Amino acid sequence: MKLPGYMHIAALVALLLPAAAMAQDGAEETVPVETVQTDGPFQIDPSKRFVLRYDIRAGVQARPAYFGSDEMVASPDFALHFDYARLKGFGDYGTPDGATGRPRAIGLRGSLRFIGERSSDDHDELKGLEDIDPALELGLGVIYRQKNFEAYGDVRYGAIGHNGFVGELGADAIVFPNDRWELRLGPRMVFGDDTFTDTYFGIDDSESSESGLDAYDADGGLLGAGLEATARYRFNDLWGVEAGIRADRLLNSAADSPITEMGSEDQVRVRIGITRELILQF
Repeated sequence: MKLPGYMHIAALVALLLPAAAMAQDGAEETVPVETVQTDGPFQIDPSKRFVLRYDIRAGVQARPAYFGSDEMVASPDFALHFDYARLKGFGDYGTPDGATGRPRAIGLRGSLRFIGERSSDDHDELKGLEDIDPALELGLGVIYRQKNFEAYGDVRYGAIGHNGFVGELGADAIVFPNDRWELRLGPRMVFGDDTFTDTYFGIDDSESSESGLDAYDADGGLLGAGLEATARYRFNDLWGVEAGIRADRLLNSAADSPITEMGSEDQVRVRIGITRELILQF
């Protein structure tokens, strides 16, 4: 997930429940040869009990400085994504030929997001508001994937930092102009419970007295909606580059907060990074 205005690192981490992700139609693949040569330089060995092919993205992003901010800052961007998993006895998720075969499955995935601290020392408009410590959200998601369509829903809990629940729904139309290019476009909706929303958009009486802003009790619910577009180009079977832009509009309690009124309801994030495909099997 990614809620608007966020430094989230690893928007799509899929390493938590590989066995559960195998639960799809079809049994374990029967391989009549010792190894399966994938589309790239990797070989999938059918004698291995566990196989996971994934890629890493690392790069930079421009994002809002904090929820509701109209100031953009630069920060690192990092994500993990997997397109094939196999556990003997449970079947497989996706297709073993990577670049040429696209995943077609329903499964579970892990979801993780890191939220950087918000400090009033860094932003004059936040003077008098309490600083917010960094947070780490952990959770699960359900994903449905076809060659030209993907839909997902993620739920995460603030295991470190805030102690609220957050969630995201999204869908993508996917186009492959050729073997090198992958283009995506789709809507996003983001949610938060009362604890999460009040942490990042609320103002208590003490903060109101110190900052001069009106006290505000933020309620949970639908916090934002928008669109995300991504483009990925493969240099070869291992390396590629991926760029994306996401535009969200804060809604309801997130939009009505005095913090947002000082900044902007429109939250835009632009990123670009290098991708590297890897395989893990044992």
